[in-house]
Amino acid sequence: MAFWKEKTLAELDITEWESLCDGCGKCCLNKLIDDETEDLYYTNAACKLLDHKEGHCIHYIQRFNFVPSCTQVTIDNLAQLTWLPDSCAYRRLYLGKELPSWHPLITGSKDLMHQKGMSIQDKVVCENKVKYMEDHIVLWPLKDLD
Repeated sequence: MAFWKEKTLAELDITEWESLCDGCGKCCLNKLIDDETEDLYYTNAACKLLDHKEGHCIHYIQRFNFVPSCTQVTIDNLAQLTWLPDSCAYRRLYLGKELPSWHPLITGSKDLMHQKGMSIQDKVVCENKVKYMEDHIVLWPLKDLD
C-alpha cells in the first residue's frame, strides 16, 4: 500500500513529505488579497526562482536566502495555508481526500499533470517582468480535477 494511505501526514519522514509535492508550481504564484473582502486571487506571476517548464524551484534548498518570504509547507502550518490550491496533495490529504489520479506518485511522472493543465507549465511570467500584479489575475490555478 502507498505510504500516504498508511500514515498520517504527521507520521511521514522528510523524504515522504517532500515527495507529496507534485511540482505543479501553483504555490509559487503571487497571490493578492482584496483588503475589503479578503478574497484571494491567484496571478500568473511566478516567483523568480520557479522553473516555468518543470514547476520546481531552481534553488529549493537555499530558497530562503533568495526569497526570505517564501513559505515552507509543514505539518505545523498546513491548516493556516488556506491559499494552497485545492489540487495540492498536502491540502487534499489534510482534508481527508485522495491524491488526484494525475499525481506523479500515482502515475510515475509529471506528464499527465501537465497534460491535464494542472501545473504552471507554459502559463506564467516571471514576477520580475510584472509592473502591475492586478493585471495578472487568473482563474486556472483553482481548477481541481478529481
